[in-house]
Formats: sequence, C-alpha cells, structure tokens
Amino acid sequence: MLSQNTNTIDIGFTHDDFAALLDKYDYHFSPGDIVAGTVFSLEPRGALIDIGAKTAAYIPIQEMSINRVDAPEEVLQSNETREFFILTDENEDGQLTLSIRRIEYMRAWERVRQLQTEDATVRSLVFATNRGGALVRIEGLRGFIPGSHISTRKPKEDLVGEELPLKFLEVDEDRNRLVLSHRRALVERKMNRLEVGEVVVGSVRGIKPYGAFIDIGGVSGLLHISEISHDHIDTPHSVFNVNDELKVMIIDLDAERGRISLSTKQLEPEPGDMINNRDQVYDKAEEMAQKYREKMRAQQEGVNPESSEEGIEEEEFVSATEE
Repeated sequence: MLSQNTNTIDIGFTHDDFAALLDKYDYHFSPGDIVAGTVFSLEPRGALIDIGAKTAAYIPIQEMSINRVDAPEEVLQSNETREFFILTDENEDGQLTLSIRRIEYMRAWERVRQLQTEDATVRSLVFATNRGGALVRIEGLRGFIPGSHISTRKPKEDLVGEELPLKFLEVDEDRNRLVLSHRRALVERKMNRLEVGEVVVGSVRGIKPYGAFIDIGGVSGLLHISEISHDHIDTPHSVFNVNDELKVMIIDLDAERGRISLSTKQLEPEPGDMINNRDQVYDKAEEMAQKYREKMRAQQEGVNPESSEEGIEEEEFVSATEE
C-alpha cells in the first residue's frame, strides 16, 4: 500500500508576500510632486482624489484655487482628471494632502516673470488701498502699487474698483513681492506720443531747489534749473509759482527710467527772455524749437543732449513728481 505524503506543497503567496509585492510596485509620492488625479468624491469642504495611491488623497477647499472658493463644485467635477500638487506626506491614515492653488501660484509667477521680461503693460482693478499705496491682482497674485507710483489727483481711497495700466517694478517669488507702477505706465504711454524737440503746454505741479515739475497731460516732466534760462537763476521759486501755465520743449525722453526732461532755455530768442520777456519766449516757441530740431539733426548720429537732471536720485525724482 502506498503511503500518503502528508507534506503540504506551497503553491501560492502568503498575505505578507502579497503585501510586500504591493509595496514593491506601489507608487511613492513626495511633497512637491505634481501628479495626475481623478476626482473620486466631492465633499462639503474638500474632495477625495484618486492618484493611484493605496488611499484616496484629499484636497481641502482652501487649496482648490488662488481665488476664494465657497464650494468644491466651483472648481472640480466628479470623475474629472487633472493635475494636483502634493502638499504633505501621508498622515496617520496613509492619506496625502493635495493642492491646485500651489500649481496656479507657480504658473502665475512664471507668467508675471515673462511679462516683466517683455516689459509689458498690464491692467488691473484696485481692490484695496492702505497708507502705503494700492493693492491689485495680477494673474491671481496680489500686487502692490507704492503711493509714489500712483499718478492721479484722486485720493487713493477713490481708486478702489478702478482699472489702472501698470508696469512691473519688482517680481520676486522667493520674497512674495510683486510691485507695480502706475506712473511708469502713464509716462510710457505719453512718451510714445511725444518727441524730442516738441513744444508742449504744461502747468507747474511742484517746485524744488533743483527745478520745477511740469504736468504735461497727466505725467510729470522736470524743468531743471539749468534749463530755465541762459541767465543765472538762484532758485526756480523766483521764476515760477505752482499752477503757472507755460510752454516748454522736450529735450530728453528716458523711457526706461520713466523721465521726461524739459527746457525753456532752448526757446529763448535772447538770453534772459524767460525772466524778462516771457511772452516773447512763448510767441517764438515753435520757431526756436524748429531751430533746435535742425541743430539736433545736424549733429553726429548717436550724440544726444546731456541730461540736465543728472545727479538727482531716482527716489527723490519719484517722490517729487507726486507733490
């Protein structure tokens, strides 16, 4: 009689072997990764997302967008597949936390860096103001306009809800600083329509020891003390008063620094006329400007008139234009 072999033959995996195999082929996720996920379930204050992990990942409502979200349905739909940012490691339940907001922030900073490189002008609504300036949103990011870079006669508080053209001053993702200028956007727009040698009418907005700031169509140009007259002048206060209207000629346009340099000296038919016979200067302004332009054309190409405002610090110039 044949004896039976009572030894058991192992022909399969144990539970531990199966778990080990799952671990071997399981995806490993790390904070900072961007993964594809499918919306598994929408909840009142968040959503469960299938990203291929053992446990469905979770995205809280505050991580669904840069902008305010009141309900998950505003951003996500059931069974929708999209990219998610892994925000945290697994918790004690093995669940990962996800974010869409982080992806939007990264792409928004990339976009504003590109716009700054292109020296683009953007438009945005002012949503709040404070003692220092005004607040706007650019590509969803919060931006700040310093008071010295707001070119308007309105009180800052009245700007809320108004759309402004803006240029980029600083784009620093690491420090979360996005600083913009309304003044430079206006100066650029105005400068695009102006030419060196052109006579314009303006009014005196402010007077400093080194010159007068002239409003020409909503932007300020500097009439340096050395460009008022051929005759010596001790102080611009002896020649002008605030709100005086006068004709000036543009002698330099610096788009990069947002500066317009002006002159009445170049319009004088005779030295000292700006002090002694101002009406004569204004009557002959176009004639004298034509002579100036002919002189400029005759000069060697690439040689520009020396800036009469050399030596004035940028911040001093900026603050003075707003007085």
